[in-house]
Amino acid sequence: MELLDQDSFLQRLTELFDSSKEHGSIWLTHKRLIHDGEDVAMSQADGAQDTREYPCLIRVTDGGAAKFSTRVSSSELEKFHTAYGTLLKASMTTLRKRDKKKEKQRVEQAALRKKKMTEPIVVDGPKRGNGRRKRQRRLKAATKQQTSQQKAKEREEASSAKAAARAS
Repeated sequence: MELLDQDSFLQRLTELFDSSKEHGSIWLTHKRLIHDGEDVAMSQADGAQDTREYPCLIRVTDGGAAKFSTRVSSSELEKFHTAYGTLLKASMTTLRKRDKKKEKQRVEQAALRKKKMTEPIVVDGPKRGNGRRKRQRRLKAATKQQTSQQKAKEREEASSAKAAARAS
């Protein structure tokens, strides 16, 4: 991995975005660097404040040959993020909009199931003779509906109890 200064990093990133406009992916990784390979959270067990400033490491790869990174100190971070954000906004114009057709279908199906669960099923017809099978199907649907309503009620009570436990 090649370590670059900030200006050349942004320039190479622009070139990489331009080369992958038609197809391809780019992975960006942001990471705080730690000193001497120690775990910062575990080393401060005595309660003392950590006053050291840690630089930020930003890595870029396209999954192939392009792998480069830069190190940004905390004093230069605001300036770098301004330029970096501008570059990202300019490069994200080729993104496709999300297809909401499947999401809409899923919501409609959930609404239909909920409506079906709340509509009362009328069980009528003869117990014997013509229409018996129809009555049996309705009885089975009514018991199934009752069990599903009971399960929904239990889930709702459990979630409200969980929310109350979190609040207290």
